[in-house]
Amino acid sequence: MCGFCGYINQAGIPKEAIENMANKIKHRGPDDSGYFQNEDVSLGFRRLSIIDLAHGAQPMYGDNQSLALTFNGEIYNYQELQKELINEGQTFQTDCDSEVLIRGYEAWGPKKLLSKLRGMFAFVIYDQTKHQVFGARDHFGIKPLYYYDDGTNFMWGSEIKAFLGNPNFKKELNEDLLAVHLSFEFIPSKETMFKHVYKVMPGQYFVYKDGAVTTDTYYKYNYDHIDNHQTIAEDAQQIEKLVDDSVKAHMIADVPVGSFLSSGVDSSYVFNEAAKLQPIHSYSLGFNDSKFSELAWSTKFAKEIKQENTPITMTGDDYFDFLPTMMYYMDEPLSNPSAPQLFFLSRGARKDVPVTLSGEGADEFFGGYNTYLEAFTFERYQKWVPQFLRSMLGHVAAKFPRFHGRRFLIRGAEPLWRRYYRVNYVFDEVDRAKVLKNPALNRDTAEYSKHIFDEVAGHDEVTQEQYFDINTWLPFDILQKADRMSMANSLEVRTPLVDKVVANFAATMPTKTRITFKDGKPVTKASFRKAAASQVPEVVADKEKLGFPSPIAQWINDPKYHGRIVEAFHSDIAQRFFNVDQLDYILEQHAHGKSSMQKIFTIYTFILWYGVYFPENTNMHYDQKVVLTPNDR
Repeated sequence: MCGFCGYINQAGIPKEAIENMANKIKHRGPDDSGYFQNEDVSLGFRRLSIIDLAHGAQPMYGDNQSLALTFNGEIYNYQELQKELINEGQTFQTDCDSEVLIRGYEAWGPKKLLSKLRGMFAFVIYDQTKHQVFGARDHFGIKPLYYYDDGTNFMWGSEIKAFLGNPNFKKELNEDLLAVHLSFEFIPSKETMFKHVYKVMPGQYFVYKDGAVTTDTYYKYNYDHIDNHQTIAEDAQQIEKLVDDSVKAHMIADVPVGSFLSSGVDSSYVFNEAAKLQPIHSYSLGFNDSKFSELAWSTKFAKEIKQENTPITMTGDDYFDFLPTMMYYMDEPLSNPSAPQLFFLSRGARKDVPVTLSGEGADEFFGGYNTYLEAFTFERYQKWVPQFLRSMLGHVAAKFPRFHGRRFLIRGAEPLWRRYYRVNYVFDEVDRAKVLKNPALNRDTAEYSKHIFDEVAGHDEVTQEQYFDINTWLPFDILQKADRMSMANSLEVRTPLVDKVVANFAATMPTKTRITFKDGKPVTKASFRKAAASQVPEVVADKEKLGFPSPIAQWINDPKYHGRIVEAFHSDIAQRFFNVDQLDYILEQHAHGKSSMQKIFTIYTFILWYGVYFPENTNMHYDQKVVLTPNDR
């Protein structure tokens, strides 16, 4: 696992800029560094050694030095691709998965190479013969890749903060996206909160040539091959085989591998499969308050399968003191309240191992979120109540004060692309109008993401919702926080359930094998749970999803932390972007149990993020509260 950066050479950029950029992401690769510069480009690389420790230095070069590669990630099928390439006449100098990318690019070309890869990756190849830069990101966005394009300057990197080391990077807030961030808690598109900075989207590649960048898609998850004849028993049997195979592939390493472990079925299943292959140390996080702690569950499970477990606890002080640092490592203002837990969990695991497994992805691919269940209710409502009547009822209900069923009637009149709760996950349009100081910024966020629903418009609502989550929530929230919080600690996290082979099978499963009903009660992830139940104790396989619980809602009301939030809500940053009286109102409502903790956390973390990345524009210098991890100091 590594970090890389680069830029097209321009007048005025000193040669040492590439090293300055790479040092901004040293935490991604503390073991080694490497650089390449010629008249066209500058490439920088930081290495975290996982496979073939003695070799694999980057940039890595092709024959006659015509290609230069920088690569972040793991190619899990590199050994079989290596054999295939050797049979086609390619010669290998190392046993690194990175060399497969160079040799595959030479032998097959970029598109065929990408079609063969199984793994998590972001890489850039400078092709000196063609005078072009080619970059690609993995199928689901496990590993990050950004580029900056202002029409004159072009640069790229594993993290946005790398650009801060280049004097030609003009750091500007993309204020037009503030409403989108307040709605989703992330930006569900290639855009970012920095002007002219873009994500390479999951399953995409870019080519920079002759002063212009183009992007294209090489992989797109779809539900074009759903088999309605499949049964839960059949799908569970197939999932067993796929998870077994994927965990084996994700265990390949020349260093010790550990595993994150919560009380849930996903991480327990992954951990159990890994333990069949070799002894493996697990790591779990909790709080002193047992109501929010899963430590008793995870410790007991590890003991049952005769594996070690290290419990890690954190306090309110740990949590709130860390938040400015979290904003620095996150690059963008992500307000997922479980991110600090993941940081402390990663920090604890990194004391023993440089690689851990984790259970992300099962809920999105196999139908695990309870929010998918409301789709069944709305589909029945749409079937029995004509559209004109639903529209009338929704219109009338909106005019009345709050009453039981009001929200259902309003939402029942709306199309799914506007109704799905992820579209207004934090603030809806009405709430945003109250808090945003500039009303012109309150754009229609449902319209912003509607095109994603349009891509699966012919499928049932559960499938559409899963597709939306796979293309937004998974890469831009779940996987982004996993990457940033682990790599801040120089820890590689591998996700066997976010895997091309596993996911492609999940796309064939009908809704009835993803979510079913037993004794009148819904069962989410039905086939996945059945597969897990054949391997882990039934009490674990059937356990209700908790997410990553924390006492943050209580901490917000604690005077010790409440005061920090009030100070931020009255800062010059808050006054620039928000109506402060509305922020006070939200805090007051929360104290009486009438407002969402997520609203407070989203505003608070945005203020912290802005103070970290734009300290020159504020009196609140939150960047001074950032505590860099050891490998960045």
